[in-house]
Order: sequence, then C-alpha cells, then structure tokens
Amino acid sequence: MRLSRTTKYLLLAALVLGLGVIYFPLLVVLLNSFNADTTFGWPPSSFTLEWWGRAAENEGALNALWTSVQAGLAATAIALVLGTMAAFALQKYRFFGRNQVSLLIILPIALPGIVTGIALNNAFRTILGIDLGLFTAIVAHATFCIVVVFNNVVARLRRMGGNLEEASMDLGADGLTTFRLVTFPMLRSALLAGGLLAFALSFDEIIVTTFTLGTGLETLPIWILNNLFRPNQAPIVNVVAAVLILASTVPVYLAQRLSGDTTSGGRL
Repeated sequence: MRLSRTTKYLLLAALVLGLGVIYFPLLVVLLNSFNADTTFGWPPSSFTLEWWGRAAENEGALNALWTSVQAGLAATAIALVLGTMAAFALQKYRFFGRNQVSLLIILPIALPGIVTGIALNNAFRTILGIDLGLFTAIVAHATFCIVVVFNNVVARLRRMGGNLEEASMDLGADGLTTFRLVTFPMLRSALLAGGLLAFALSFDEIIVTTFTLGTGLETLPIWILNNLFRPNQAPIVNVVAAVLILASTVPVYLAQRLSGDTTSGGRL
C-alpha cells in the first residue's frame, strides 16, 4: 500500500504523540528522583543523589522490596510448573471440553483485579479459614501468572509441531529422553520469557495484593501508594518508582527478545 507524504507525516506525528503521552510522565518520574528541589519545581534547577542514598537506607522500602521479590519468585515458580503442564495437556491431547478448559485457564487475567481480589479474600478467610499473609498473596499472584506462562508455552508448542518429537521416538528414544533432548531445548526460551513476564506482572501487581496480603506486610507498589502523599517521603517515592520502572522494563524487554526467537532454539 502506497501512502502519500502527508499521510506518512500524520501517522508519524500520531506515533510521536502517543509515545510522548506514555513515556513523558515516566521520564518526569526518573528526573524527579534526582531533583534537588523537594517541591519538585519544573524544570529542575539542580540535581542530587541524596534521595537515592536515603532510599537505599529506607527500611520500609527495603522490606517491601524483599516481600515483592519473594512473592514474585514464588508465584513465577508455581506458574511455570502449572502453566507448562496445562499447556502440554491442552496442546498435545484432544478431549471433550478442551476449549472450555482453555478459557478457564486464561480467564483470571481478563477479570477485573478488584473482583479477583475480593473473591480470593473471601475464599481464603471464609471458606478455607486461612489467615491472610505472604502465602495467600503468592497463591493469588500465581492465578494470573499461570496465564502468561501458559500462553507462551502453547504458542511455542504450536510452532514446534510434532515432527521432531516423532522422529526422536522413531529412532528409539522414550518419552522422557525425547522431552529432555528435543522438546525442552526448543521450549526453553519460551519458558524463560513466560517466567520473566510472570515475575514482572507479579512484581507490579497492587489491586489483588491489597486484598490478599494481609496486615503488617507491604509489597513495593503498596509501599509507594501508602507513602505517595507524605511530603517527607515524596522524594524517596520517586526513587523507588524509578527503580520499579527499570525493574519492570528489563524483564519485558528480555521476554520480547526470547519470545521472538523461534529459529535459534532459544539462543539470544
């Protein structure tokens, strides 16, 4: 399709405007983390590393960071196991209700977070009688992290087909050997990409966490929300938000690279 020069300029302007709306506020947060003015006057008159030093010594932020890391790693581990098993079951076998089961697996990520949070809160406290804490938050995060892993693994299995696995078994390899030498190496980058996306999703989650984490614990996003409007904490909040932006960008970038690598067997 050939576009006129005017149309190309309009599309380029729309692209720049869209990216500006998305990324300019993030740039402001990054710059304010170095802004020496506690009132965040704009543009910054001078820059300082003082807030970064205070953030590194802030006990509340460090505890919240550790809680987020624990929840993210545990939820990702659960999602990798269950999401991969579900993907193999639905991709390799045909059975009655297969499409409905697939929908049920994907549905948690489409539901509003507040609905998921309330439902899990009631299930933990009322039905199961479990006190809210880090464990309940991990289980809650795993419910939607599974979807990310499941989608990545299913997509890779569809692209792989079954020819190589069938050839391996025709040559005398059993199912475990075929999985270890053929299937897993081709699936490795999809698993890593799904794990990275699942961790990033868990690390940034706030709504479901609010309903399932319980009192006395904070993840990093909740800590930011609780301290956002405290004047003495505002500079540190900007630093923590900047770290959160960087920590979220890296897994997503790596996952995109890995997900797009379908011909090199998962090598970057």
